[in-house]
Amino acid sequence: MAIVRSKRPVAAGRIAATARSLLEASTLCAIATVTPAGQAHLNTAYFAWSRDFQLVWLSEPGAQHSRNIRANGNASVAVYDSEQRWGGPDRGIQLFGTAREVGRSADGDAERLYAARFPDYGREELSAYRFYVFRPRRLKVFDERELGAGVFVTARLARDRRLVWERTDIYRSAV
Repeated sequence: MAIVRSKRPVAAGRIAATARSLLEASTLCAIATVTPAGQAHLNTAYFAWSRDFQLVWLSEPGAQHSRNIRANGNASVAVYDSEQRWGGPDRGIQLFGTAREVGRSADGDAERLYAARFPDYGREELSAYRFYVFRPRRLKVFDERELGAGVFVTARLARDRRLVWERTDIYRSAV
């Protein structure tokens, strides 16, 4: 298999629409963090997201991934539709950035976002949990129906939270 880098940019609006569609496709995400000892850690959580691609989730502050975020905010998140089948058109999104715990007095926006996506959410039931906000610096989208087979588009988020195309990698069969 060869990876070919395309020089043709993908429009920011197309990347944003694809990214939003991918985030809407699943309510679960996989959150990757690193322990202070340098070991990788992975956790799944229900998440909500904002129009500027910030993700929020609820977690127990004593959980390993929560402790990792306090020690080192670097994190990555993957979202994909778990109903996909081998051989069909695949899709998913990877986001790379930083996460932080939101203090009780400042969690209003995170809670509103989360409650809008999960109407059955009840704060009193999860009083030991805290909200975490993930702010991506970069994202990679993969949607074969939208972008073509084997096409991965990477974009960065500018200071104004607009997406800026960085590169397109096309995975080609060696056949």
